[in-house]
Amino acid sequence: MSEIIRIENLHFRYGDSKEEVLKGIDLTVQQGEFVAVLGHNGSGKSTLAKHINAILLPTEGKVTVDGIDTADESRLYELRQTAGMVFQNPDNQIVSSVVEEDVAFALENLGVPYEEMRERVDEALKTVGMYDLRLHSPSQLSGGQKQRVAIAGVIAMQPKCLILDESTAMLDPQGRKEVLATVRRMNREHGMTVLLITHYMEEAAGCDRVVVMDGGSIIMDGMPEKVFSQVGRLKAVGLDVPQVTELAFELKSAGYDISPEIITGEECADALARLLSS
Repeated sequence: MSEIIRIENLHFRYGDSKEEVLKGIDLTVQQGEFVAVLGHNGSGKSTLAKHINAILLPTEGKVTVDGIDTADESRLYELRQTAGMVFQNPDNQIVSSVVEEDVAFALENLGVPYEEMRERVDEALKTVGMYDLRLHSPSQLSGGQKQRVAIAGVIAMQPKCLILDESTAMLDPQGRKEVLATVRRMNREHGMTVLLITHYMEEAAGCDRVVVMDGGSIIMDGMPEKVFSQVGRLKAVGLDVPQVTELAFELKSAGYDISPEIITGEECADALARLLSS
């Protein structure tokens, strides 16, 4: 896999503030990776995400996306076609009164020819399962459907990287499931790199890699089962772990022979069955 995101010694502070929000971040992400970024409120994870899309620029250090320096203003449109971002509230990204017009909005601004735009809008809506509702008003849609429209608007631009900044936070469980299923399919079928900023541990458990932030720094980075097995360390920085991981941790602490690296319900059920049979 080739590298798509490189962050080197990234420091950031707002305006004239002396307090740093990001403190020397170093991070690389490979093309096609599905990476979760975790951290309690104020840890810097959303600020980090906004640097990848050049919504914010480094106070010190450098951020490169697919070879583009985010500080290079002359390549800003190219950068935002490469790294698309979906925010927490889909209503903040919906600008038109018809679903297909909303998805086409960014393409129109980029001057994409009509025939190509029509094809890309239809394909994006089919990808997120919203083609049949293309002529509906976004106001008639559920939260999960609106978020899928917002995602369609980004993927119509055919980005190599999709950044989801707590994009499921306002959705009910079914809405979160719909959105994540769509994003996982894009990752698997199209090799799209995904950066998922989330508070939901079960979402992070399904990713390839988990990055944990605290106080503007990265404190953990690894495979989900390795990161979540460090229950005490995560709880010390105000984070939970998947419920099945916590159950395994408690059983292990009580002296039972069970792996601390359980992150799915199926793994937990199998481990409990082995315990009961023995």
